[in-house]
Amino acid sequence: MSSKPNIRVEIDKRSGFCFGVVNAINRAEKELESDEPLYCLGEIVHNGEEVERLKSLGLITISHNDLESLSGKKVLLRAHGEPPETYRKARTHGVNLVDASCPVVLKLQEKVRKGWEQMQQQNGQVVVFGKKGHAEVIGLVGQTQGNAIVIESISEVDSLDFTRPIELFAQTTKSADEYKTLSEEISSRMGVDSAGNPIHFRAYNSICGQVANRKKELISFSKNHDVILFVSGKNSSNGKMLYEVCKSINSRTHFVTSGSEVDKRWFNNAQSVGVCGATSTPLWLMEQVAAKVNA
Repeated sequence: MSSKPNIRVEIDKRSGFCFGVVNAINRAEKELESDEPLYCLGEIVHNGEEVERLKSLGLITISHNDLESLSGKKVLLRAHGEPPETYRKARTHGVNLVDASCPVVLKLQEKVRKGWEQMQQQNGQVVVFGKKGHAEVIGLVGQTQGNAIVIESISEVDSLDFTRPIELFAQTTKSADEYKTLSEEISSRMGVDSAGNPIHFRAYNSICGQVANRKKELISFSKNHDVILFVSGKNSSNGKMLYEVCKSINSRTHFVTSGSEVDKRWFNNAQSVGVCGATSTPLWLMEQVAAKVNA
């Protein structure tokens, strides 16, 4: 009796942790080599499996309210970045910060801060295209003393005042296509001043290049396989966006958070399966999922 032939499985080489997440996790692992406890302000990455792995190494996840009781302790700031208030609070309570904020996010924070200073002089608005309550977005809004307007979709543009100047930024992990559409919509609705001149509007190219390029790469990857397994944490904004990209190309795309969720029925009449993931998905987890296909 012949055994069933194995399905060809390919893990997308470009999927997985972006530079910012790799840097934050490397910093955490290095700090955890010492006997001193290490705390992380919020989950280090939006992936429950990786959070549990680092927890097993000793990483302790805390909230902002816990900072007040951690005088003299080491606290890691994750890649998402933090608002100025977090740094002030840490200094006040003698917390030793290990800053692993992504350099791309830090540069964006600086641009938002400068944009806000300019808009204050012109009675203008700073607008952030992003997910309300997301850690990165909270850090960006913090550069404007909480005054930035956050919009999640083009349907919310009516909340803007098109008779006043606008500086527009995007959360680094948002869809570049959606951002372009939003920017064009705002631009088309901007008014003119009393002299008939166009009111100031500027949209900054603030989406991370590593994220922006993932869409094109995943479109190609999804076309090359009968079934796609997209691996991501449920709370990852980047994961949700990239999963939809795969699903739009390959209807046999399935979202899984771990290998335990893989259903063999998905592979009926399939000869090849592609495994890919978000910028917050570790390679070891994609390997775990891939191993389940022919197990």
